[in-house]
Amino acid sequence: METSAHDDTARHDPPPLPTSFERGHPRRWWALGALVASMLVLGFDMTILNVALPTMARDLGASTGEQQWMADAYVVVFAALMLPAGLLGDRFGRRRMLITGLGVFLAGSLVGALVDDVTWVIAARALMGVGGALVMPLALAVLPSLFGPDERTKAVGAVSAASALGLPLGPIIGGWLLDHFWWGSVFLVNVPMAAIGVIACAFLLPETRDPASPKVDAVSTALTAVGLSVLIYAIIEAPTRGWGDPLVLGCFAASVALIALLVLRERRSARPMLDLSLLAQRGFLLNTLAATLVMFVLSGLMFVLPQYLQAVLGHDALATGVRMLPMMGGLLIASRGAQPLLARFGARAVISAGLVVLSFAAFLGSRTTVDDGYGVTALWLSVAGLGFGFAVVPAMSAALGALPRDRAGSGSGLLMTVRQVGSAIGIALLGSLLAGTYADRLDTSALPRAAADVATDSVVGAQVVADRLGDPALAASANAAYIHGMDLVLLVSGIAALVTALLAAALLPNPRQSAPGPEEDTDMAPAPADAGQ
Repeated sequence: METSAHDDTARHDPPPLPTSFERGHPRRWWALGALVASMLVLGFDMTILNVALPTMARDLGASTGEQQWMADAYVVVFAALMLPAGLLGDRFGRRRMLITGLGVFLAGSLVGALVDDVTWVIAARALMGVGGALVMPLALAVLPSLFGPDERTKAVGAVSAASALGLPLGPIIGGWLLDHFWWGSVFLVNVPMAAIGVIACAFLLPETRDPASPKVDAVSTALTAVGLSVLIYAIIEAPTRGWGDPLVLGCFAASVALIALLVLRERRSARPMLDLSLLAQRGFLLNTLAATLVMFVLSGLMFVLPQYLQAVLGHDALATGVRMLPMMGGLLIASRGAQPLLARFGARAVISAGLVVLSFAAFLGSRTTVDDGYGVTALWLSVAGLGFGFAVVPAMSAALGALPRDRAGSGSGLLMTVRQVGSAIGIALLGSLLAGTYADRLDTSALPRAAADVATDSVVGAQVVADRLGDPALAASANAAYIHGMDLVLLVSGIAALVTALLAAALLPNPRQSAPGPEEDTDMAPAPADAGQ
C-alpha cells in the first residue's frame, strides 16, 4: 500500500503555479477583503451567541442544558469536521469547498433566524458548525495561491486579525441587535456577510487543489463526532439525571469506547487524519495541554458571564456586551505584547506566569457576592484577559515550534482540534457544575410544581417566574444560587489553571526566542485570531 501511495503521489503532482502567482494574483487584495469578511463573521459568531443566550432562554424557555447545547452544537461539529474539511478542500478544490462552507453557514444562520423552537436552534447551530469547519482552515489555505512570499505574512495577519476583531465586536453587535430587534437577528446578521463572501470568492479566488492529499477518513470523522457528542451529552445531562444514572454512565462508557477506537484506528493508519504520534513530543504535548486548558476556562466563562450580567445584575443586552470588553481587551493586548516577553524570558516563564495570572483572576472572581457591583467584575475580567493572552498565544507558538518543520501542518490541525474539544468540554463541564449547584441552592419550596421546574431550569426562568408571581424572595434566592454556582465554577477554573501553571513551570522546555525572524512572524500571525476560536 505504501508503494502505491507514493506512486499515486508521483503521478498526480500538482502543476507548478504560473509566474503571476509567484508575484501575486492580480485581484489578490479584493480576494483578501472577501476572506477577511468571512473570517470576521466566524470571529464574532461565538461571542454574539453568548450575549444572546439569556434573551433566548427567556423567549424560548430554554433550560441551562439546552443553552449549553446551543453553544456546544457548533463547537462539537466544528472540532469533528475541521481536519476532514481541509482535506476535502485539498482534494476537490479549495475555492469550491470555501464557497460551499460559506453557503452552509449562510443556510444555518437563516434557519436559526426563522425558527422558534430550541431543538431547531440547536440543529441550526450544528449546521453552522459544518460551514465554519470548511471556512476556517481553507481561508488560510488559499492565501499561498494569491500572494507571493513577500506579501504572504501581511495577508495571513489580516485574515487572523479579522477573526480576532470578532471577539470584542460580537458582544457589542449582539447587544445592539437584541436591544432593537428579536433574538433571531443575531443569526440574520451573518446572512449578508456570508452572501458577500460567496459572491466574492466565486469571482475573485483562483481554484487550487492537491490531488495527492490523503482521502477523507469517513470512519474516523464519524468516531470523532459521535464520541465527542456522546461525551458532551453525558456531561450536560448528569446534573439533571444524576451522575450515577444508567444512561449517563452508559454514555460515558460509550464515549470512552468510541474515542479508544478512534485512537487505535489513527495509530494503525499509514496516513492518519489525526497524527497522534505528535503527542510523543513533550514540548508539543505540554504546550497543547496548556492552550487547551485556557480554552476550557475561556469557553466556560463566556457561557457563565452573560447570564450573570443580564439576569443577576439586570443589564440589558448591549450593556452586557460592553461590560464583557475588559476581558476581550486584556486578551488582545496580551496576545500582541507577548513576543517581547518571550524573547527575554522564554516560553516556559511566560506561559506559567500567564496561567498564574489567570488563576489569580479566577480566585478573585470566586469571591463575588450578591452585593458586589460591576466594578469588582471588571477588575477580575481585565486580569483574566491578560492571563488568557499571555498563556494561549505563547503556548500555541511553542507547541508548533517543538515540531519538525515538515510536520507543522499536521501539528497545527491536531492543535486546533484538541483546543476545540477543550472548548466544548469547558462549556459542558463548567456549565453543568453551575446548573447543578444552582438547582441545589435555589429555594422553590413555596412554588407550584410547574413554576418550580421553570425556575430550576435557569436563572433567567427564575426571574421570569418571580416577575409574574411578584415574588422578590424567589428573585433573591435565584441570584444568590447563581452567584454561588458561578463562584464555584471560577474556583475550579482557578485551581485548574494553577495546577497547569505548576506543571508548565516544572516540565516545559524553555527555548529562548532571541530576535524573531520572518518565519517566526509568520507562525505567530494567526495566533491571536486563533485564541478566540
